[in-house]
Amino acid sequence: MKKEEKVIVGISVGDLNGIGPEIIIKAYEDSRSLELSTPVIFASGKTMQFYKNHFKSKINFFNIDKPENLAHGKVNVVNVWKEPVKIAFGKADKKIGGYAVKSLEAATNALKQGTIDVLVTAPINKHNIQSDTFKFPGHTDYLAKALNGKSLMFMVADDLRVGLLTDHVPLKDAANHITEKLIIEKIETVTKSLKQDFGIRKPRIAVLAINPHAGDNGVIGKEDDAVLRPTLEKIRKDGTLAYGPYSADSFFGSNNYKSFDAVIASYHDQGLIPFKTIAFGGGVNYTAGLSKVRTSPDHGTAYEIAGKGTADENSFVQAIYTAINIYKNRLEYNHYSKNPLKKALK
Repeated sequence: MKKEEKVIVGISVGDLNGIGPEIIIKAYEDSRSLELSTPVIFASGKTMQFYKNHFKSKINFFNIDKPENLAHGKVNVVNVWKEPVKIAFGKADKKIGGYAVKSLEAATNALKQGTIDVLVTAPINKHNIQSDTFKFPGHTDYLAKALNGKSLMFMVADDLRVGLLTDHVPLKDAANHITEKLIIEKIETVTKSLKQDFGIRKPRIAVLAINPHAGDNGVIGKEDDAVLRPTLEKIRKDGTLAYGPYSADSFFGSNNYKSFDAVIASYHDQGLIPFKTIAFGGGVNYTAGLSKVRTSPDHGTAYEIAGKGTADENSFVQAIYTAINIYKNRLEYNHYSKNPLKKALK
């Protein structure tokens, strides 16, 4: 990519009754935000005009019928649907969930075809997007299938990066999902992402224990000694710097995480509670392990404040910047990987 070329950022609009459209508008109200990238919102001109009027925004949208017709220097809106949509802020609605899916599917198709460079997704309601044709617990699982990849939820904020062995799995089932194969797969994904997406040449990874106190030698569960510990030992013999299992209760409070380039938690809340405590409002959900770049803010639809004009757009803005940076890092990584002499010289 030439320096003067702008990264094309595709944006799925998320749940129309939530704060997604508001934070999208706020992110691009400042015209300086168009200097780094060109946004393409997948929704409809009529719908986005409603939000512009509701929030008394001065933003100007450029309506197009397909992403190929985008204009740089403008906030583009692809008309995925043309009919008027009745917005009821703060209400969970299956029909509204259907529009979120339409936006996501259109944006994903554009990502696959290369008409957008990266995808940033506004928050969805995981319940009201379910249908006979869409049966995914969230963005991560849908994109893994759509892009034929092995996805990993990777929460990032500055130098704090937290990945998960299991994500949207009931807690009672999490330990049963953690196998040697899964551990190796997830650590390989994190290692590759740290190298190509974040420019870390020799990443150091910490893995949190499955049980309290790493099982206390089998007193509080045998999974850490039977599965996690021996798998990590096997991985290190191959040269990967993956350490653990670490007792999760004190790992973040002691600032031990600062000694590593990434932390892998065994299950959803074990990783996301400390991450959001440390970085809430500025963190980004990045889907590692895919051939394309997708990010999202670290929060949900926030129905309780939808339509009030008080939503904080900072996490969404960080999601945009993170997607752009990862896209550029990948271009550089791929360039030097194909030219090892240049890489060595650098």
